[in-house]
Amino acid sequence: MSNYEYLQGIIYKYTVDSSGAENAAKSLYRLIDIWANGYLIETKLSGSLAKGTAISLGTDADIFISLSSAIGYTLSLSDIYNSLYEKVISAGYTARKQNVSIGVNIGNYKIDLVPARRQSQYGNDHSLYKSKTNSWTQTNIDRHIYDVRNSNRLNEIKLTKIWRELHSLSFPSLYLELAVIYCLRGYRYGQLESNFFKVLFIIFN
Repeated sequence: MSNYEYLQGIIYKYTVDSSGAENAAKSLYRLIDIWANGYLIETKLSGSLAKGTAISLGTDADIFISLSSAIGYTLSLSDIYNSLYEKVISAGYTARKQNVSIGVNIGNYKIDLVPARRQSQYGNDHSLYKSKTNSWTQTNIDRHIYDVRNSNRLNEIKLTKIWRELHSLSFPSLYLELAVIYCLRGYRYGQLESNFFKVLFIIFN
C-alpha cells in the first residue's frame, strides 16, 4: 500500500454519513422557526458539512440560523443565544452550551445550532454571541463556505482535522481550514502526501 492509498483510507474511515446527519439537522427546523417568532430569515446547513470537510470525529452538522437585524431592538445577542438554549431544552432535547453554538444530540448525531443576527437589513455579515467571553464576533458564513469548497484542499483539510481530533488538540475548525489553505498556497493540487506533511510541519511544529 502506498502512502497515498493509506491517507485515502484514513479519509474513508472517518467519512460522515452526510444524508443521515442532514436529516437529523433538518428535524430541528420547525422548532427553530417557532422559536424565532417571525424574525427568521434563513435556516441552513453550514460548517464542515456544507464545506465538504466533515469527519465523523467532530460535529455531524451545523445549522446556521440567520435572524433579522430587527430582533436587536428587543433582544441582545446573549438573550438570543440563551433563549434558543432554553427552547431546545424545553422541547426535550439534550443540549449543551458551547462558544458560539448550542450542541444538540439527535439519536447518534451531534448537531450544532449557531444563532446569528444579521448586522443590517441587507448583506450576509452577521453577529454571533461568544458565550465563553460574553462578547461577540462577526462572520460571513457564505464567504467561508465558498472559500473552502473552492480551495481544492478538501482532503488535506480533512486529514488535518482527523489529526487534530486524534491528538486532542484545541484548534477551531474555521481557523484550521484557512490555515491549511494558506500553508499550501503555491503548492500543486492533488499531491496529498507531501501537502499533508507540509501542513503538519508548518501548523503543528
